[in-house]
Amino acid sequence: MSAGAAGQGPCELTPAAWGERLAGLYREIGARTMRELPIYHDALDVEAVGFTSVHGLTVGIVVTPWFMNVIVPVSEGSVGASVTLELPAGCFAFTIGEVAGVGRIASCSLFSPMFEFEDMAAARAAAKAAMAALMTAQDDGPDAERAVTTSRAIDRRALLRGALSERRA
Repeated sequence: MSAGAAGQGPCELTPAAWGERLAGLYREIGARTMRELPIYHDALDVEAVGFTSVHGLTVGIVVTPWFMNVIVPVSEGSVGASVTLELPAGCFAFTIGEVAGVGRIASCSLFSPMFEFEDMAAARAAAKAAMAALMTAQDDGPDAERAVTTSRAIDRRALLRGALSERRA
């Protein structure tokens, strides 16, 4: 799966700038259509966290008052289809969607809704921990090859617990 987007995509922007562009679009979506829905958490804002380039992909996490997703711009695949993308921590299942203004994206849900976060600082800390865990290469032990070749959905609680407990140790 190759990276790319309609208009000015990740090839023309730095990963951080692309993430900010996406966050701006989600801010507009939030103000226009999400604010009145019961899944909207008023204590949170929209923020792009940790956008970087890895394995030729732009990847980062978008925090909104209604979800936290790992996001990768993609140029191929049907909206609604599942795609497996390789990150340093392994291969993960993403769903392809489309956002007006950036084009196709692959997203992997970490949290939705967002009510388990008291405030934006807590949501940002969770996003940073998740991003750090996703960008950490797996050990080269006997199970490493099997883990990299097996597609899996992100177990968000295990991911965050592992990342947070490693930092405390």
